[in-house]
Amino acid sequence: MKLKMLGLAMAALLTAGSASAESRLDTVKERGKLLCSGHNGSYLGFAEVDDQGNWKGLDIDLCRGLAASLFGQADGNLEIVPISWAQRWPALQSGDVDVIIKLSGWSQSRDTELNLAYSRPYFVASFHVMVNADLGAESVADLDGGSICVSAGTSTERFLAAYIEKLGIEAELIVFESGDEVRSAYFNGRCDGLTLLAPPLAAARAKSGNPEAHVILPDVIALEPEGIIVPEGDPKWLDVQNWMVSSLWFAELNGITQANVDEIRANPPSAQIGKFLGVTPGYGERLGLSDDWAYNLIKEIGNYAEVFDRNVGEPYGLPRAMNHLYTNGGVFYPLMVD
Repeated sequence: MKLKMLGLAMAALLTAGSASAESRLDTVKERGKLLCSGHNGSYLGFAEVDDQGNWKGLDIDLCRGLAASLFGQADGNLEIVPISWAQRWPALQSGDVDVIIKLSGWSQSRDTELNLAYSRPYFVASFHVMVNADLGAESVADLDGGSICVSAGTSTERFLAAYIEKLGIEAELIVFESGDEVRSAYFNGRCDGLTLLAPPLAAARAKSGNPEAHVILPDVIALEPEGIIVPEGDPKWLDVQNWMVSSLWFAELNGITQANVDEIRANPPSAQIGKFLGVTPGYGERLGLSDDWAYNLIKEIGNYAEVFDRNVGEPYGLPRAMNHLYTNGGVFYPLMVD
């Protein structure tokens, strides 16, 4: 009986300690700036640097949206920290970044061994291999005895290795640290094929100067759900990520855009949308945010369709496919605003 009581007391102490631990949300708010993951090169469509040194891309827009949700606007409240794929997890655990928004897939090893927590997927991507058209390859199996360029320390590398093993072929994987290096190696003839997620792979082909010289093979090596990643054991910070993503879908579903959000906020068509945009209280307080945080989010980056089209749809001609809302045959749907 005494041992049982001691166990209950220890459990209570552990629970109290966990509850009193400061959330990364509190840390970021106290600092007054969000440290969000960037890239150590250019990941086309998701994390790019333009000629003026400005960051852009779908992942970068989510960083901007998160900063606006926390502070009202991204300008002056956001720092993009360039990191490689392999640096992602140490940077998050050490506090060099507050959140990983870097097209990162949800895998069991990351979930269970690295103490990471994932948001709902904000993008579902397929992996493919691109080859020089002169090879005449029609599938990955035709690369038996050849070589394929891939980024080091990524799930892409593991998926490709497993797919090659499944096919029973011999193909050398040549790994590079940055996205720029892996693309340059392929286009300079260092390897026969290039493996990336479909969006940046199609973008690399489109920007190659001679798209017809390269063929994206039909093999779907794997599908990967991409989520926003925070340290495990921080439910407050994870809630913010989940509700930010859901709010982008809610805005799209209800026709709320960057251009009309002020008009809709001035005259909400329903009590639910009024609460969503902070006209009436409740949508922010539960998360530890201001009640108008979703308004600030949409005002900063628009709804999900706008973010997608601006970064990967219009510049690279990529279809949304399964990344549509459920109303258009996709897999995404917003959570209930109540």
